[in-house]
Amino acid sequence: MEKKAKHDQNTCRPIREVLSLIGDKWSILIVFNLADGTKRFSELQRGIDGISQRMLTRSLRELERIGLLDRRVEPTVPPSVYYTLTPLGETLLKPVKELGNWALEKHSEIEDAKNAYDKKSSRNKK
Repeated sequence: MEKKAKHDQNTCRPIREVLSLIGDKWSILIVFNLADGTKRFSELQRGIDGISQRMLTRSLRELERIGLLDRRVEPTVPPSVYYTLTPLGETLLKPVKELGNWALEKHSEIEDAKNAYDKKSSRNKK
């Protein structure tokens, strides 16, 4: 049986803190892209549509800081930088994949709901 968290200050604060660290769209996509193994910076950037070099760098540093990925630099010219999920980061794969599958499955329903809301909202403004 699944354990339910109580919704009080002692449980909401850590949930909020962790979600603020991993809940942005780039972090989730980075974790998802590292699901099949180690990748170079350039591979990650090519695999994540729309992410800038600066944002990828910032997100990778934060994910490394919180222990979800390891960064390895090889002394080549220019240096080769590799990223791999840590064992802690690998524990995030299951919920990330489930969320990704849910998003793919429900995307058209969400788009339909947004369009219906926007249509209704624009009629109410007239």
